[in-house]
Amino acid sequence: MADNENRYFYAVGRRKSASAQVRLYPEGTGRIVVNNKPVDRYFSREQDLVTLANPLRAAGHDGTFDITVMVHGGGVTGQSEAVAHGIARALLVYDETLRPTLRRGGFLTRDARVKERKKPGLKRARKAPQYTKR
Repeated sequence: MADNENRYFYAVGRRKSASAQVRLYPEGTGRIVVNNKPVDRYFSREQDLVTLANPLRAAGHDGTFDITVMVHGGGVTGQSEAVAHGIARALLVYDETLRPTLRRGGFLTRDARVKERKKPGLKRARKAPQYTKR
């Protein structure tokens, strides 16, 4: 077994409470495995599949890497966005000249929006109990 077969480019992507550990293996066939399942079995919604493939398309590397991902936490959409973020960051480790392209597409920006905590005295984060005058 050659050393090249075990060489990969690693990055972590995050969104809400989801965290994805991404490995890009160069000279691959475009196969993506998420949590030891094929990507189309793990993410059943078409929109999630498009979301995680967007950084590869923008960089012009669609189908040139084999990708393995371990993702946990959050919901399905948050996980797919975390995977996309991780793929974009791993592409930078592979080739730093892709930074302007990925930056322009907004793939490198960590989306910091998370669920706001519930406050005491309120029903939810901001919803107050109904006011009654009498």
